[in-house]
Amino acid sequence: GPGQVRVRVAATSFNSVDGNIRGGFMQGPIPVVLPHTPGLDVAGTVDALGQGVTGFEVGDPVVGFLPMDGTGAAAEYVLAPVEVLTSAPRSIPLAEAAALPVVGLTAYQALFDHGKLAAGQRVLINGAGGAVGGYAVQLAKNAGAYVIATASPRSAEAVKTADEVVDHTATAVTDAVTEPVDLALNLAPVAPEQLAALAGVVRPGGVVVNTTVWMPAPSDEGRGVRGIDLFVRSDAGQLARLVGLVDRGELRIDVAERVALAELPSLHARAADGLVHGKVIVVPSAA
Repeated sequence: GPGQVRVRVAATSFNSVDGNIRGGFMQGPIPVVLPHTPGLDVAGTVDALGQGVTGFEVGDPVVGFLPMDGTGAAAEYVLAPVEVLTSAPRSIPLAEAAALPVVGLTAYQALFDHGKLAAGQRVLINGAGGAVGGYAVQLAKNAGAYVIATASPRSAEAVKTADEVVDHTATAVTDAVTEPVDLALNLAPVAPEQLAALAGVVRPGGVVVNTTVWMPAPSDEGRGVRGIDLFVRSDAGQLARLVGLVDRGELRIDVAERVALAELPSLHARAADGLVHGKVIVVPSAA
């Protein structure tokens, strides 16, 4: 249709929100019509252009974050609004680029749109061992920040570029942070009291950005500490910046697992049981 691009899918990826949508837990913020095809991330090749579409040609490799309430990319082809797409990285296999959009944009928007992170500032990334955290650590370091990352021993290698790595299974985060931070980014499904405690390690005038939207971000009005709940949005301009960082070797994409599209049901089941670690890309059999 007008303004649409048909993409031959090289890969999509699994995001935790996919499981929440499938489970019926997101009917308020993300109303979908059944039957629903999941897959918010897409990496693939332009297959056809709708009326009025400019900037792409058939055969171009693209990457994008599809509308959350629309049809996803867990398929061989998907229709995408042209405004959510940007050119894919050229320095990595196309399928691996599907691991970038949702989690990369979440990290970028948390740090810079909401956290206003700048060089020389201190940032705590709580739950840095997950897919978003890996990008957040890299982006914060690239921006010249001092990075304190919490992770389990299993994930410590993924966040080794942080200035400090805290084993949250052995040490309370509030005990490990000995100097106040300018920004605390929470990516972990922690207990409410643990989330609330993060405001105490932020300097006066700082900010807590929280991605676990079922619990509101804590604040401390008396000290001017703001709490912001992040709900990621598609932004092709920001995604293009991330692609540029990848192609310049300044942002590493880590793919933990690659599964066939036919295995998507079992992947959802494993994720629901807490057995999926790291970023998983999902590849159509025809790719």
